[in-house]
Order: sequence, then structure tokens, then C-alpha cells
Amino acid sequence: MACGMICCHGVSKSFGSVRAVNDARLCVERGEFVALLGPSGCGKTTLLRLIAGFEEPEAGTIEIAGRPVAGRGVWATPERRRVGMVFQDYALFPHLTVAENVGFGLARRERRNRVPIVLALVDLCGLGGRYPHELSGGQQQRVALARALAPGPELVLLDEPWSNIDPYLRSSMRDELARILRGIHVTVVLVTHDREEAFSLADRIALMRDGAVVQEGTPEQVYVQPATRWAAEFVGAGNFLPGTLSDGVVATPVGTFRALNGNGRHPSLETVEVLVRPELLELEPDPRGAGEVVAREFRGHDVFYRVLLDGVELVSQRPSNEIVPLGARVKVRPHAGNVTVFT
Repeated sequence: MACGMICCHGVSKSFGSVRAVNDARLCVERGEFVALLGPSGCGKTTLLRLIAGFEEPEAGTIEIAGRPVAGRGVWATPERRRVGMVFQDYALFPHLTVAENVGFGLARRERRNRVPIVLALVDLCGLGGRYPHELSGGQQQRVALARALAPGPELVLLDEPWSNIDPYLRSSMRDELARILRGIHVTVVLVTHDREEAFSLADRIALMRDGAVVQEGTPEQVYVQPATRWAAEFVGAGNFLPGTLSDGVVATPVGTFRALNGNGRHPSLETVEVLVRPELLELEPDPRGAGEVVAREFRGHDVFYRVLLDGVELVSQRPSNEIVPLGARVKVRPHAGNVTVFT
């Protein structure tokens, strides 16, 4: 992956005895929408703040748009990096109006023309005279975004921007913010611990754990071909089954699958562990079936089933038009699809 916009190489940062970022490497191309995804405390916000210039790395280098900004004796302050940032709590000035908040980082002569343009961009026309406490949470978020965009940055950093939004409105707010940012063709890095958020918005995901980026790829790649078992479990539900791999095909207790990463292995039989995602297990009601539905979770568009089969609990995700009653006996069959194997 080219590093046309962001290049973090071997970046580390500690706070006392805590190693928040540990030899992290990240490349982001111009125009990409990248999500830094990981559990709380994995270092993703610290890495974002290192890119923005709010923290200084102890080791490693950072380049933005091909220009060194940190490391090897180089240090560029945040205002010299042409980076816009939307903070988790928005960080709006309560005593300033919307227009004054948006224009805060601009030269006085630029405010008259630039502020109305960015307010229109985020659909806040006519609200420039209001104060933050007079706005909804979604409107405050758009003010924070307008302030980040006002100087015309090449790069926008988002630190969990929907954490304060009502869950019912979160999906529509995500779509709106993504529409605005993609419409102006800026590079975006989003910090989130929410898999659904990352999958629905990002072109590419950088998965973080213990201060390091442990896997990069499209949402599909990260979900279907996780690099480790930890990555597999973090990005979604899965069944880990014993299997026997031969010539790219893996046999499991529930049937056979094509192994995504099985090519090139020794043609003889090899014992492996297989990741079978829930959507790859079909359920057929059958009084003589070996499986029993022990739990079900209706989600509207689909249903999550927990099935006890030969003493092992499996997870199956099926469309909501394939309703199987709780307690039903079922046959578990493989759905056509590819799986990842771990040796």
C-alpha cells in the first residue's frame, strides 16, 4: 500500500509505564477513508493524536502528504500539518456562536467568505447565530466538522465522533457525515471500537491491538481472512472447528469448505483449525437431526441461532424468512463459501 497521505513508521508513545503505541506502522493513500478499529485501550486515539500533532512520538517517524512532521529531529506543530480534527466531545466553545466556532481557526479576513460556505456544506445555513447549547447533538457534531473543514485541510481525523449521538440516530448521522466527507474528496481517518461503524464506512480497516496495527485490509478481507484468531473473534462471531486440509479443501464436522488460505500447502492431510462464520451454516429442521436449537435472537433482517451439536455450541445466522423454533432438532449443513484455516 502506498503512503500518499499518511506514513507512520515504527511509531511509539508511552505515558509513564504504559506503552500506548508500540512500533505502529500505518499507510494511508490520498482520498482513502480508513478506520482505526480496535478495543478500548489499544492505542488508536493516541495514534490519531500523534498524526494530528497533539502528542510527540518517542520513536519512529510520521509523514503527511510526503512531508516529514515528526521524528528524526523534525517536529511540525498541529496548525502546520493541514489537518482537521473532530474530537469525541466536539470541543465547541460554549460562549461563541456557531459562526464564531467555525471561524475560530481562520484569519479574520477569511471568515466572512469561508464560514457561510462550510456551514452550507454541513447543512447548517441560518444557524450561524446560535450557541452550541441551542443545538441538537447531531447539529453540534456538524459544527465541529465545519470547524475542522474551514481551513481547507487535506486530511480529516475523526475520534469516535458518534459516541455522544443517540443510538437510534447514529446510523443516519454516520451516513450524512460520510456523504459530506466523500463529497469533498478529503482523506479521512476514523477511530472507532464499533465494528459495524468501521465496516459500513471505511474503504480500508487498520486493526489495532496493544498499541500496534496487527492487520490492514478492506472490510471484506479483515472479516473473511483475519490474520489471527484474536482478529477473527474481534471483528465478528465465528465457529472454530477442527478440520483436515487437503489440496485446498478442508473437511469439518459440519461438512467441507474451500480454504481461502489453503493453496500451496502440502497435498497430504493436515490438521487445522477452521473459522466458519455464522452465515456459512444452514439449518434444516429435522426431528432426527443431530443438532438442537438452544437459543435464538431475532434481529429483523436475520436471526442468530445457537445450536448444540455433539456437545459443541455453534452459531448460525440465517435470513428471517427461515424461522426455526427454539428447541427444534436440526441438521447443520455447510453453505457454499470459503473459510480461513489456522494451523
